[in-house]
Amino acid sequence: MKKIIIAVMSVLIFTLTACGTGNEKDKISEEIGIDISDGSIVYDNDTHSGNGDGTKCVIFEFDDDEVLGKIEDNENWSKLPFDETVETLVYGISNGNESVGPYLTDEDGNSVIPKIEDGYYFFKDRQADKDKEILDRYSFNFTVAVYDNDNNKMYFCELDT
Repeated sequence: MKKIIIAVMSVLIFTLTACGTGNEKDKISEEIGIDISDGSIVYDNDTHSGNGDGTKCVIFEFDDDEVLGKIEDNENWSKLPFDETVETLVYGISNGNESVGPYLTDEDGNSVIPKIEDGYYFFKDRQADKDKEILDRYSFNFTVAVYDNDNNKMYFCELDT
């Protein structure tokens, strides 16, 4: 009887553990609503810690512009330029007296997403409490992806604070 219980528990643990794993491209594809499986990961950095806070940034390169057609057909993607909120989160803004952002930065405080003129972006606010405007909150939980038409690159970032 003990052996049966141990065997059943082992199978359950293995099954539950397997459910938590998966291909990173598949997870990102699901998040942004388009299949990016034919992209090559050229940069991947994740600073999330045990408490869930951190930043994840992944850069994909594509051999052709096939993914562009998928983006153009998806209503959750918008043509650049960013709206003011996303612009602030990604690049920061400054009006002479004050500056806000950027929030997606490398170790030196520079935006991880370069200035892109021709492309599309996806933005998802993952904050549970959406009573306040994004920039007026004490914490951020969002996903942004930007596709650069000129270089066939996609920048995917998540910020959780």
